[in-house]
Amino acid sequence: MLTTLTTLLVGVVFGLALAAPPGPMNAIIAEESVLRGWTAGFRAGLGAATADFVFFVLAYVGVVAFVAEVTLLKGAMVLVGGVLMLYFAYGAATDAQTTFTASDAAEGESKGFRKAFVLALTNPYQILFWLTVGVGLLEPGTVDALSYASEALAGLLVVETGSPALLVGLFGGIGVWITGFPAALNAAKTRVDGLAPAVAYGSAAVLAGFGVYFLYDAVTTLA
Repeated sequence: MLTTLTTLLVGVVFGLALAAPPGPMNAIIAEESVLRGWTAGFRAGLGAATADFVFFVLAYVGVVAFVAEVTLLKGAMVLVGGVLMLYFAYGAATDAQTTFTASDAAEGESKGFRKAFVLALTNPYQILFWLTVGVGLLEPGTVDALSYASEALAGLLVVETGSPALLVGLFGGIGVWITGFPAALNAAKTRVDGLAPAVAYGSAAVLAGFGVYFLYDAVTTLA
């Protein structure tokens, strides 16, 4: 029972580690949250989480490994991702110029779910996660995490890989992030005048930066 609980909590940590780092997904969540409210931000996060679930299924059946081995296919996916990021960066900058109040933002249709979902599917970092760490999480076994630090700590943090508890914790951690992150941004928006345009411009800059990097990565992969 203790091992199962430990595995669940470690899964939550893995989920947060996958969802929380700054990047294109969180840029979209931030933009949607401050311009269109918590619901729109949560939908964007749900789009990224849905892509993670798709990767989980594909990793389980071995498709992720196949994609990683086919250079042309991987390069094409990264190229598409780079183009889409630049396109969404332009959209974020346009939103910042034309939408400055919550009432104005509500008039625009939220496309955060679709944007985050498509970008996540073409994100090489998420593919790499599920190809390496993700595959390791799916393989049945046990990991004595603290034994690597000291023999005296052996047995104190045993994680069951391939267990339902680990996978539930993983997606639970992602769920905590896509719920809490938009809520925090939306709460801050009500207290800081002019936050929405600043976040939108920041999101555009992040997306543009990753878009250029993805295009460079695609060109070098396909060359």
